[in-house]
Amino acid sequence: MSEALPPGYPHLAEADVVLRDGTVARLRPIRPSDAEGIHRFHAGQSEESIYLRFFAPIRRLSERDVERFTNVDYVDRMALVALIRDEIIGIGRYDRIAPTSAEVAFNISDHYQGKGIGSVLLEHLAAIAQEHDITRFEAEVLPQNRKMLSVFSDAGYEVSRRFEDGVVMLHFDIEPTAQSLSVRFAREHRAEAESVSALLHPRSIAVVGVSRRERAIGHQVMRHVLDGGFTGEVYPVNPEADRLLGVPAYPSITDLPEAVDLAVVAVPASAVPGVVEECAAKGVRGLLVISSGFAEEGEEGTALQQRVLRVARDNGMRVIGPNSFGILNNDEGVRLNASLSPTTPPAGHLGLYSQSGALAVANLDSAARRNLGVSVFLSAGNRVDVSGNDVMQYWVDDDSTHAVGLYLESMGNPRKFSRIARALAMTKPVIVVKSPMEEVPGHRVRSTTVRPHAFRAIMAQAGVIHVENVHQMFDAAQLLLHQPLPEGNRVAIVSNSHQLGTISAGSAAAWGLEVTHGPVSVRTEATPSEFRAAVDAAFADEQVDSVVVSFIPPIGAVEHDVVEAVRYAAKRSSKPCVGNLLGMRGVDTGSLVAEDPGASSGDVPREAVPLYAMPEDAIRALGLATQYGRWRTKDKGEPVVRDGVRRTAARELVDSVLAEYPEGRALTDDESHDLLAAYGIDLWRRVEVASADEAVAAAEEVGHPVVLKSLSPLVRGHSLLDAVRVDLTEPEHVRAAFEAMDARLAPLDANYFVVQRMAPQGTSCVLGTVEDPLFGPVISFSLAGAPTELLDDIAYRIPPLTDVDVREIVDDIKLAPLLHGHKGATPVDRAALEDVLGRLSLMSEDFVEIASVVLDPVMAHGKGASVLGAQIHLAPPLRRKDPGRRAMT
Repeated sequence: MSEALPPGYPHLAEADVVLRDGTVARLRPIRPSDAEGIHRFHAGQSEESIYLRFFAPIRRLSERDVERFTNVDYVDRMALVALIRDEIIGIGRYDRIAPTSAEVAFNISDHYQGKGIGSVLLEHLAAIAQEHDITRFEAEVLPQNRKMLSVFSDAGYEVSRRFEDGVVMLHFDIEPTAQSLSVRFAREHRAEAESVSALLHPRSIAVVGVSRRERAIGHQVMRHVLDGGFTGEVYPVNPEADRLLGVPAYPSITDLPEAVDLAVVAVPASAVPGVVEECAAKGVRGLLVISSGFAEEGEEGTALQQRVLRVARDNGMRVIGPNSFGILNNDEGVRLNASLSPTTPPAGHLGLYSQSGALAVANLDSAARRNLGVSVFLSAGNRVDVSGNDVMQYWVDDDSTHAVGLYLESMGNPRKFSRIARALAMTKPVIVVKSPMEEVPGHRVRSTTVRPHAFRAIMAQAGVIHVENVHQMFDAAQLLLHQPLPEGNRVAIVSNSHQLGTISAGSAAAWGLEVTHGPVSVRTEATPSEFRAAVDAAFADEQVDSVVVSFIPPIGAVEHDVVEAVRYAAKRSSKPCVGNLLGMRGVDTGSLVAEDPGASSGDVPREAVPLYAMPEDAIRALGLATQYGRWRTKDKGEPVVRDGVRRTAARELVDSVLAEYPEGRALTDDESHDLLAAYGIDLWRRVEVASADEAVAAAEEVGHPVVLKSLSPLVRGHSLLDAVRVDLTEPEHVRAAFEAMDARLAPLDANYFVVQRMAPQGTSCVLGTVEDPLFGPVISFSLAGAPTELLDDIAYRIPPLTDVDVREIVDDIKLAPLLHGHKGATPVDRAALEDVLGRLSLMSEDFVEIASVVLDPVMAHGKGASVLGAQIHLAPPLRRKDPGRRAMT
């Protein structure tokens, strides 16, 4: 089919999108072969819709009009169609009417209005138009066409209107603004949350592949659905049975008495595409594919998996799996256990997401053993469609979920993950177990070029709590769910063992916690009342934000009394408490002790106290909660904005280079200077020299004092080779330096020299950005030199940045004290350094064609930050995983 596509057809403009009601539509550029589809679409429209679009009662489009509509050049004239089940449900187009402006128009099917199709078409057309240097849209709309007027007015753009000849004339710039981005993200959130909600709150379920064999997967899932007390209708599907597990069975999906909300598929992999096609024909809304044998098995399975995805999305369905362990919803109105787990944790407020089937079992088992209540559980399996990002969108609004835990083996869209996780973490803790950044069979993910700790920095930027394993995830969850967040890092430690207290204090220091009370050690044989008094004193101390209780039960002691004493004190305080009772782990939900007669009526008892088997576990959980509490209350800052940015000049330079070198290349010094200057970054001029005479002349040109240095990568940063001479104030000094360095470096073929004006003495920094295949643009900051490279002391952030992000990336490196006047040195001008970082982040966000930028060195000193060197490489643009328009990955 691709051979029949017209010249210039933009494949990157194709996208699957989630509509307002949670269904899926396909967006793609229009094709000449859509002519018949356009006729059918137009014939199905009401007279009113036709008049509102064409300002005339045109019952049938002429062949000439259809040919003009379907034949576009995809640059000056662009049209997108939205499809479900291969039928056109919406059309959006623009036509360039001036070098930087275009007229835009939409036509949405009467049967699909109100689903946000016009809004998503506008987003995509605006993003495509910007790629072709169109910066402004115009539209003509009849005043009675309120729906279309709202598409423009609600998009977040600054829209100007005027009424002329009975028509509303609209004009607006299409460059994204804070408001338009906010609108786009909010719409994306509502749509994706609704699509996941439909999967987790079905009113009816079909289980396809139910066998009479008890050990068969379909049989197990069906039994678990029934035993769990699912509140909706359940339909087993088996062509060879009339009844299964006491429920009437049906030969196929098409024989069901209704179109079910969710089909659970547990048939051999080869049969799954046929089942999905039947589901599509029946109007099933979503799929949970338990079956294995797909991408985890190799190329043939990958092709089968993609076929399932394409059929599902072309018919408006979302897919969990394949190779999923199942889903669980403990909501009393649903009571759904469509999983392979016969036992489920109690109902509670922890949301769980897992990619690994094996660890899905461990997750549910661990939660149940810890008495940790779960709201929703979802196993993504191969994650062909529904991902952790989608489920986090759902959790943002789910009142039953107060904290979430995710086990991620791979990540398909880290930029979107960071954005959604940040929004979720503002109100609910997000705990992530992430295996090393590597490709996992069955999971669609691009490779990454950034160092492993960049991922940890990016999660910290989003407020995510990163842990090493499932054990640590539940340790953190049981504290975050059942205790208030710490207001600071001051802790009290109470124990009946001096050794336990010492261990706890050492662990607290390692986690950045300050022990301001204790460690207090009561005697080993202390009575519960003595222990209670010590705990009460810790809670009452105004210099304490959190309390750690460690207890070794002596022979014959009753641990219940100790737990009761801790609970008695904790329920009367707003301070969090963790308990370390050796050998015990989980959430204590025992009955509360009798109310203290002296307590006020406003006291709210705590539901539970988190218990840990070892003090290190308790302190780690408390340390993570304290870090999260600090992130949640801190100022997140405002988006980076810089004056003097000339994007058009930068675009012209980038386009001219790639037009001549489509495969990309490194920029020359002059080109680098011009590109950086367009973003307000002053790259100091340097003059290449090949002789002593040229060096002397260059020094006179740029002005003394100067620096003479080699550009060879063999010697840059090499402390044992003489590759730079500084503070050359006289011509003879320049000549002598050149001759000496030339003699020394010529045998190494490293005698490539430049002369540059001498910068003020300061701290040499390296600022960079890379367009990573997985993360998109990644900003980095470090100090120059071998120690930084050897210790990997580099800080990272993902744009778009806030002013707080820019400040923190500088503070994140271990060598940051060198910038602040270490041992009497002059502190550097932080504002100037942060200004360059902010401008670099804006440039990297704006241009996907900028493969990498290294500003090295940037000399930070007391009166500014001088950019002395730059290496910039352009490359053909990759499609970012989180593009400037809503799209499913």
